[in-house]
Amino acid sequence: MICCSLMSFRLTRSKVVSLFKCKETVSLVLPLLGIRNIVTKSLDLGEKLEFRPSRVAVVAKTTRYEFEQQRYRCAGLSEEDLKQLLAMKGSNYSGLLERHNIHTRNVAYIVDTLRKEGIEVRLVKRREYDVETVRWADAIISAGGDGTMLLAASKVLDRSKPVVGVNTDPERSEGHLCLPVQSVHCFPKALKKLQCGKFRWQWRSRIRIYLEGPGISLTPVDLHEEQLSLDQHSKAHGSSKSYAESEDASGLHLLPVRALNEVFIGESLASRASYYEISVDNGPWEKQKSSGLNVCTGTGSKAWSYNINKLAFQAVEDVLNIAKKQGNLDLQVDRELIEKVTNEYNDSLLFGPEEPRTFFSVREPIVNRVFSGSRQRGFTTRVCVRSRCWDACMVVDGGTSFAFNDGAIATITTHEDDDLCTVLLED
Repeated sequence: MICCSLMSFRLTRSKVVSLFKCKETVSLVLPLLGIRNIVTKSLDLGEKLEFRPSRVAVVAKTTRYEFEQQRYRCAGLSEEDLKQLLAMKGSNYSGLLERHNIHTRNVAYIVDTLRKEGIEVRLVKRREYDVETVRWADAIISAGGDGTMLLAASKVLDRSKPVVGVNTDPERSEGHLCLPVQSVHCFPKALKKLQCGKFRWQWRSRIRIYLEGPGISLTPVDLHEEQLSLDQHSKAHGSSKSYAESEDASGLHLLPVRALNEVFIGESLASRASYYEISVDNGPWEKQKSSGLNVCTGTGSKAWSYNINKLAFQAVEDVLNIAKKQGNLDLQVDRELIEKVTNEYNDSLLFGPEEPRTFFSVREPIVNRVFSGSRQRGFTTRVCVRSRCWDACMVVDGGTSFAFNDGAIATITTHEDDDLCTVLLED
């Protein structure tokens, strides 16, 4: 949603497109909206896109080498001590340093390229990346992998602000959410494509979460910077419980984060069953026990959700052989058929990142005479969950955690205003 104090109306995506069809309207409205050379369309060039930000925030990932340095810095370890300690843990110090140097060189390359184009750049690490940085920038570039892209997107609530991912170590990181892997090695060419409009905008749907009830906490715990143990995790959420009790946190609250990939709900201790009630698309409430609940977007359908639900070739082969035997079928169960059936099923789990629906998955449901599992997965537009857990968390994109204990109710849905503006380069 784009807000303007001088205008008492809201611009949806269709309204923005309509405005852009009139050149005079664009020149009048964009300055009032505070948009500086980000998205423009020209009638003369057939609605040609341009990406020309004046200020860019580059969010660089924390490498494993940096993480280990920060982790043991307080103990006063020297570089040689760190090298020996990593060797004792079975980690390759030289390998970590090499990947760190590759990432650092690529980040410097990105920053230098932007500055040569006259773009003001602010380079920040995870801890330095805040709302003020997002407000300052016309566009955000994440320099890392998919995790860094999720971090960069997490603080952007303005759907008109582009977020572009650049994979700084393609050999070790998949980078589904980033520009094509070759972009990091020829970033000036990729930037030129953006400036010349050789791309298309892609608004990725995101999840919003409403919390209510006595068991909620409105204070998030950041899981990016430190790998919290269960004890630390409980203490972190314990401090937020006092906040929830001191403030009136039992009403309905929209959390100030959006999920680009998924929301996970479950007990902090993995070996403990998660107990909750679930309602899908305003349907009846159903009590469930499982290893947790995952609700993903189209973007996240290629990530954790896919790995929860995908079938292996071996499982499909076994099922086909049983079907052949039980049904007396004249069926040749060969490798070609197994692969075809497996791929078709697994492909059905994926959906487009711009679709406004979500996909929920119940992990390892417990089904007996008390607890049912009538709907273990499926597409939906709205999921409500009431916690019956003792020490549970609701984790957004693997990086932000909220306490979610007995009595807490979460409503998980999507809204057009929350879409994330990203780009797809032309070949």
